[in-house]
Amino acid sequence: MSALAAMVRSRPVVLMVSAALALPALTSTSAAADERITAAERVLKDHVVLTAGQGGTVKVKETIVYRFAGHDGFRRTFPTRTHESLSEDRVYKLENLRAGSPDGGPSKVASSEGETTTTVTVSGGGKLTGDRTVVLEYDLRGAITRQGAAEELRWPVIGGWKVPLDEAKATVDGDAMIRSVNCFTGPIGSTIGCTQYYTNHTHTQGVYAQQGMLPGEYLTVVAGLPAGTTGGHALYERRHTLATAFSVNGVTGGALAGLLVLLLGGLAVLYLLRGRDKRVVEKKAAEGDQAPLAGAEFEPPDGVRPGQIGTLIDEQADVIDVTATIVDLAVRGYLLIEEEDRARTGRLDWTLRRLDRPQVDLLPYERILLDALLTAPDGTGRDAVKLSELGGTFATKLAQVRSAMYDDVVKQGWFARRPDTVRSRWTIAGILVTLLGIAGTVALAFTTEWALAGLALIIAGAALAYGGQYMPAKTARGATVLAHTIGFRMFLERGALAGDAAASRQRIALFSRFLPYAVVFDAVPKWAETVKDAGERAEGADNLYWYEGPAEWDLSKFAESMRTFTLATSGSISQSRGL
Repeated sequence: MSALAAMVRSRPVVLMVSAALALPALTSTSAAADERITAAERVLKDHVVLTAGQGGTVKVKETIVYRFAGHDGFRRTFPTRTHESLSEDRVYKLENLRAGSPDGGPSKVASSEGETTTTVTVSGGGKLTGDRTVVLEYDLRGAITRQGAAEELRWPVIGGWKVPLDEAKATVDGDAMIRSVNCFTGPIGSTIGCTQYYTNHTHTQGVYAQQGMLPGEYLTVVAGLPAGTTGGHALYERRHTLATAFSVNGVTGGALAGLLVLLLGGLAVLYLLRGRDKRVVEKKAAEGDQAPLAGAEFEPPDGVRPGQIGTLIDEQADVIDVTATIVDLAVRGYLLIEEEDRARTGRLDWTLRRLDRPQVDLLPYERILLDALLTAPDGTGRDAVKLSELGGTFATKLAQVRSAMYDDVVKQGWFARRPDTVRSRWTIAGILVTLLGIAGTVALAFTTEWALAGLALIIAGAALAYGGQYMPAKTARGATVLAHTIGFRMFLERGALAGDAAASRQRIALFSRFLPYAVVFDAVPKWAETVKDAGERAEGADNLYWYEGPAEWDLSKFAESMRTFTLATSGSISQSRGL
């Protein structure tokens, strides 16, 4: 019983497999049967009368005697579009299609357009055999063109069959004297003449005949008419291609003009903002081009710290500004920088050691930076850290340092809004506009001739994103401070104080105070050399109060030590995840 049940259960699977295997065979058999039916069918006669009317419309009446062998209808293909140029097509319009049959043949007509052809399908209610007569009528526009002082009717009136044709005949009634006739047979564009063509005795009709045509061949008739007979003309349509999609027209021209106005307006805004800064700087820079000293004490221009200067100059709180702040914290007595003995450790490194000094004059970003340097990865405080060990919580806190530096320049009144926020907003807006432009360009290129409008949007978005980097605007106060700091840079670049009134050790202290600013201004080598010269004249000057070298180290080596320290510090910061 179980074997019988298994057999019953397996039968549907066997049937399904058998059906699946039989399906291709059935399809192949059906296709073969269709080919046999088509091979047995043919067009016995195809007689056409063309009547040219006003406006260039040609009335066409086609009488077809078709031998059926099982199909319920037939198809004819008309060439209705030719590519005249890269962007223009000549078109022929078949309108008011209708069909009828006096002897029970198919009479239902439909048409479908392809890229260059129109297929007319005439069908009936069931399979047919034997000879049937079908009368096909339609209106044709676009077949008459002006040829100098005449009109010419040219149309592949018979053909496009899938079966052979025995007898083809066409008559053109021009309702005027026909000046010339011609006809061709074969593929479209063939120059092989047809069997017979002539005009009747009144020269008002052109008669064309062809005996025997193969599937796919056409009979093209040509009739020359006097000028003004119909007033007809060729019909042309613009072809949608990549070239036409990016053509200049009213819409795209307006978009490009709007883009030009937008770009010029953006340049004007940047000129007004940047031009104001430039004018203030040129006017007030000389005020800062002098020694920033009050007696023998150092006073930075407008009380500005190195990190603030760096952020003010390029509107970015970047690596070099943080490095300059670390040096400044050491010079001001919050850190001691100790250079490791390379001969002992095998590598160049520094230790940053906390000094016991009240944090009374630290700005918020300086306090965050100092805590980041002297906080261990587990969150506990530490008295010293090697430069090579920076990371962990330090990397995380660097983002807070930068944010605090941006907040500081706004608090100082140098910017109305945070420069990084302004840049981000403009950049994000520009990227969004660019992406919208890309999507719009693709969509417009496939569907319209306005793709240049999308391209203009892409350019506008890119310009917005790029110009956004220059959009942070200083206030008048910020521009004034910038002028004084640039004047201070001019002073630093001269590399020396006027006169030799100060003692060597006092000069070392003053030049040490200048050094963090030199880091921002990229003038470290010159100022390090200045400290070296002062140290050589100062008896026993083998270290600075904020920088200690290894044994046998003196200020003659300070220039190279300072250069490598700033590079190493910037490298450690830039490799962290915070910047």
